[in-house]
Amino acid sequence: MLLRRIQAEADAAGEIDWDVSVDSTSVRAHHHAAGARHAPPPAIKGGSAQAVRAARVWAELIDRLAEVVREVRRSAGRAAGSPPRST
Repeated sequence: MLLRRIQAEADAAGEIDWDVSVDSTSVRAHHHAAGARHAPPPAIKGGSAQAVRAARVWAELIDRLAEVVREVRRSAGRAAGSPPRST
C-alpha cells in the first residue's frame, strides 16, 4: 500500500517515467503459478474489534511512512540546491 501511494504521488508530480519494456519470454513463472484458486477465500463477517484496530494501525503507519518519504524528498531537494559546505 505504501509503494502504491508513493508511486501515485510521484506520478502526479511527473517524477516517474513509465516507459518500460519487458520481454515476457525472459520472465519465468513459478511452477505453482499454472493453476488458479478453485474457491474464493472465506469472507470475514462482521470483523472483530482487533482486526479493525489492526487495520487502523496499518493505515496510520502507511500515512506516517508516506510523510517521512515526502520529507526526505524535500530535504534532498533543498540539499541539492544549496552550496557545498566545508569545515
